[in-house]
Amino acid sequence: MDGFLPYGGAVYADGRMLAASEGAVGLIRINQPEKHNAMSVAMWQGLAEILDAFEQDPAIRAVLLAGAGGRAFCSGADISQFDAERSDANAQQDYERRTRAGRLRLGGFTKPVIAAISGYCLGGGLALAMHTDLRLADATATFGIPAARLGIAYAFPLVQKLIGLVGPGQARRLLYGGERIDAAEALRIGLVEQVVADGALDATARDLARRIAGNAPLSVRAAKLAVDAAEQDAARRDEAAVERAIAACFDSEDYREGRAAFAAKRLPRFAGR
Repeated sequence: MDGFLPYGGAVYADGRMLAASEGAVGLIRINQPEKHNAMSVAMWQGLAEILDAFEQDPAIRAVLLAGAGGRAFCSGADISQFDAERSDANAQQDYERRTRAGRLRLGGFTKPVIAAISGYCLGGGLALAMHTDLRLADATATFGIPAARLGIAYAFPLVQKLIGLVGPGQARRLLYGGERIDAAEALRIGLVEQVVADGALDATARDLARRIAGNAPLSVRAAKLAVDAAEQDAARRDEAAVERAIAACFDSEDYREGRAAFAAKRLPRFAGR
């Protein structure tokens, strides 16, 4: 994935987070390969800044997230920071506060995010991937949650997210045992949506991102809102927001364009309004 970002991209977190655009697709690369793309506090903050920029850019309609170097998507939190920043429960609360912006920004992002996973996807890296909309992996991908081997614990919202993807039994297996699983097993239990051959991940992920970006943005947004709401507890769902998003599709110029393109047997040109 070394060619993931074209020249001219923006640099965040002292170069450890990179961002660029390719047509309607926003590109993010985690860029700390010497540490298997472990996420530092500054990198989480950089991720939030990138997502803010992509959110505000109407030209960006889908986002692709990958790791640099080919050996890891993200190996989790930067353990070298643990003594200084996560030494006890109080320090952990401060760490959570300082990294929360990136996680919340990703969780509330209104445009689809695709994770292209090669190599290690562990701990906090798996949590990062779980907060994307779609996860593609190649045969080199390795998944796991080593919290029990470090004497720490996965946060409750992450456990909820994990159970939503793989069910309580497989969640217990990953959390209690701390074992690693390969891409084929991750696909079998629902942790990823697709596994591709070595060397095909970049092209497959880009193609998927472009196809999503080529669809009607209001329709994609409504679908994302509906899926996200369905995953939430009933008491927290904003079904009214979902209904408004659906109604906006039927009142949109894009709906008229979609019908016209279908009748003329041509590709639609969606404007997002």
